[in-house]
Amino acid sequence: MPHQPKAFKKDFVTVQFLIDKLRDRVGVSVENLNELELSEIHVTESELHRPGLALAGYVDLFTHHRVQILGNTENQYLAQLNPEARKAAFQNIIQFPIPCIFLTEHNSIEEDLVEMATKVGIPVFRTPIPTTRFMSLIGDFLNDQFALQQSVHGSLVDVYGIGLLIVGKPGIGKSEVALDLVERGHRLVADDVVIVTKKRENLLLGAGTDLVQHFMEVRGLGLVDVRAMFGVRAIRFQKRIEVVVNMQLWDPDEDYTRISVADDTHEILEVSLPKVKVPITPGKNITVICEVIAMNHLLRHFGYDPAEVFSKRLAEQIKNKNSSHPIRGIEYFEHDYE
Repeated sequence: MPHQPKAFKKDFVTVQFLIDKLRDRVGVSVENLNELELSEIHVTESELHRPGLALAGYVDLFTHHRVQILGNTENQYLAQLNPEARKAAFQNIIQFPIPCIFLTEHNSIEEDLVEMATKVGIPVFRTPIPTTRFMSLIGDFLNDQFALQQSVHGSLVDVYGIGLLIVGKPGIGKSEVALDLVERGHRLVADDVVIVTKKRENLLLGAGTDLVQHFMEVRGLGLVDVRAMFGVRAIRFQKRIEVVVNMQLWDPDEDYTRISVADDTHEILEVSLPKVKVPITPGKNITVICEVIAMNHLLRHFGYDPAEVFSKRLAEQIKNKNSSHPIRGIEYFEHDYE
């Protein structure tokens, strides 16, 4: 059993990192209402919280370690209170070490409440985006940051829209097959080291590293810059991993799939992916086989399994009592001599 790299994920991101990425990468407009030092304040999980009950005084189950969102409901509740009650309600939540507070949909709070947050070191931000939309944007970003990840040795290529993860022993030719697929018009995602991110229970996304990106190392040739050589149409920055292609030297004792409908699987981050074992023998065109693997997966996705169709046809042929021979030629085509 080959060694499997351990899974890893971030312990935290800073509020400064969160705000910078929301502005630069997500395109969210964020206004800082109290200029605090944000590089030492940590966000430790992806879940968000709307502190409605906490503002009303029930703090027994207040998840204060999450990013807090004050939408229309929370702001209207604060607005209908008298000044002293408003301060007391706001004190209910800022007594805890909250990483930060976001006011959505152009909502605002009184300056004295901002000063109360500033004194205890809690950043307060405002955005014009509606609450539901903003929570979707920031939640998706934080989910990506805190997702479980694992590095896998192999090549990831987008073949006909199917993410093929090509794995195998070092030196077996994974990069050469990936390069050949790119030359045939498919798109390289990552070579040598693939960073696999678990987005949902059964969804894995693969990407390259910041250092390597779309460079490939081909033994005997050296480094190849796929983007510079083949253009931007030959690359992708991430792709869902859907099929694992396991390249291995031909082993006469190994059981390779022929017409069986049984599926082999490969597990990454507790997600089982369909796996196809491809034996390497002289003269075998692995690139074309990878293309067929991708197209076959597409057929199965749309409900057509050639192995099942062939098995049913064979069973019907054997059960056909009127047939003098279970295996015969196709029907006669008149005057067809080609």
